[in-house]
Amino acid sequence: MPGRIRTRETGADAEVGRQGSPRVTSVTGGELAMATRPSEAGFSPLDLLYAALAGCLVVSARSAAGELGLLERFDAASARVHGEKAADGPSRIATFHVEIGISGDLDAGERARIAARAEELCTVSNTLHGAPRVVLSHG
Repeated sequence: MPGRIRTRETGADAEVGRQGSPRVTSVTGGELAMATRPSEAGFSPLDLLYAALAGCLVVSARSAAGELGLLERFDAASARVHGEKAADGPSRIATFHVEIGISGDLDAGERARIAARAEELCTVSNTLHGAPRVVLSHG
């Protein structure tokens, strides 16, 4: 079942000075300060990675429910994501743990179909399953 591919301008800029918190700005106008210390409230770079996956999966779950003709009985989707860092170098996440919840007047099979289709539709999940190239330039 091919999903519709929707595009919008995407991207982010980050900046940090000698002091203060790093700031991240999206090309669409979103902005946030990043946390850099364990005791500091806010998103760390890894939190943003986990949030991207969780957010993509819940939006994709709603789309999947619609695609499968189940949207009228779908109430909500939630996702909790965390990970385990690799024991060896380079520094990276070796395993992502994802718990997705689907609520509504749906049986277990329908919930499972929505969750599976959500993972297929989610650009972030698809990217993490692949091996994207990172092209770094500096100026």
